[in-house]
Amino acid sequence: MSVNTPRTITRRTALAAAFTLSTLLGAGAVAAPAEASPVVAGQWQGAVLHGHGESLHPESAAWDPIRRQFVVGSLRHGTVSVVRADGGVRTLVADPRLVSVVGVKVDAARGRVLVCNADPAGLSVRSTADSKGRVAGLGSYDLETGQRRWYVDLAAVAGDGGPHVANDVAFDADGTAYVTDSFAPIVYRVTADGRASVLVRDPRIGAGPGQFGLNGIVLRGGRLWLGNYQTGAIWQLPLRHPERVELLVQDPRLVGLDGMAAGPDGTLVGVTNRIGTDATGTVVVVHPGEGGRVESRPAADPAPTAVTRGPGGALYVLSGRMDLLFAGQLSDEFTLRRI
Repeated sequence: MSVNTPRTITRRTALAAAFTLSTLLGAGAVAAPAEASPVVAGQWQGAVLHGHGESLHPESAAWDPIRRQFVVGSLRHGTVSVVRADGGVRTLVADPRLVSVVGVKVDAARGRVLVCNADPAGLSVRSTADSKGRVAGLGSYDLETGQRRWYVDLAAVAGDGGPHVANDVAFDADGTAYVTDSFAPIVYRVTADGRASVLVRDPRIGAGPGQFGLNGIVLRGGRLWLGNYQTGAIWQLPLRHPERVELLVQDPRLVGLDGMAAGPDGTLVGVTNRIGTDATGTVVVVHPGEGGRVESRPAADPAPTAVTRGPGGALYVLSGRMDLLFAGQLSDEFTLRRI
């Protein structure tokens, strides 16, 4: 889509207070574990963190349990930043190879942050005519210094010369990472030392030409759950037999499905948005054990894009004001709101 010349806007007050996960799940459902409720005293005051960083526009966030801080990527600047308790940010990763940072995940056991590099819409200060829709990479960076450990070009691994966007990443106990490609029906496998291959390439899990397909990814119990933004489908893929990928659910309430996280009692908790259309969004809960039953509630903040674990194990929803960025405006605001 065409984007007008950006203009900076002032910080705004966040929208309505968050509803709890037990409310989201509905009457009679099992709520989040008790340890998910408290906010860490003296560090996070209340259930929402109002962040601010110059035209940062984070698309994804992750929690560092060692240093007890969130890290966020920047779609606009191609950086990864640490979020302070007061909402301010400090740049951690400033690798010139990164165009737009999409998915980020903290691997505390290995002291690293995994970073998906892409250029989905040409909205980065580092975008070029050749990079839009043609960048897909995964980088591993030191969680303390931000120094690059390795970087792999996933578009080259795909080997088809087509458009590619590395979107989201999950990793298992041995450090192997799995990355979704939004412009190709591909999930990549990347070992802990950066050796990459195609785990699965299946046209069923993608979307049509020029459409945004695979997006959020969750790994649990030896199985990957893959969300498709365009179709509102969630696919399940057993890692031991990736060729046995099968549809879990396809539901109109899941159209626009973006980031997902593992929720309580085997559920998947995700967010949907309508970026490029309006600022609305929803928080959804999917029950894989019940045939993919879906519950949905309006999101409290505009255009949510990610769900991440936070302090105490609670789930937080990120709004990086992608609705404004895609409308040609810049904002310094973002929110991380507990659900």
